[in-house]
Amino acid sequence: MKIINQALLDSLQNEARKDSRKRKNYNFHEDLSAPAQRLLNALEPGTSIPVHRHPHTAETYVVLRGEIEVQFFNDAGMITESATLSPSTGNYGIHILAGTWHGLKVLKSAVIFEVKDGPYAPVTPDNILHSL
Repeated sequence: MKIINQALLDSLQNEARKDSRKRKNYNFHEDLSAPAQRLLNALEPGTSIPVHRHPHTAETYVVLRGEIEVQFFNDAGMITESATLSPSTGNYGIHILAGTWHGLKVLKSAVIFEVKDGPYAPVTPDNILHSL
């Protein structure tokens, strides 16, 4: 059992602040072959996340603290929609359909709970548009 509490989020955010990528994962799944990939993802402003898609799985984010902007793109790399998520505004999360181009910007230091179908599959170059 692992309780998701303020101490865990604080610890994870401190690790993200020290990390060169400005983010840090805390996995709940036991290994990368698990059928469900469940994790906390601490994200700091300035982290670089490529605009990407997951052809074979949907993805769900729930923002536990902070604020992010999730952006959606067409095949030409143009933004088609965006959503700002933050518990303080009541927009808590988003479900992203498989095959949808998306990326995110961290507006305020954030921790999100993220879920994808497993097993883990790294994003391949043909599923990356560009970095935000």
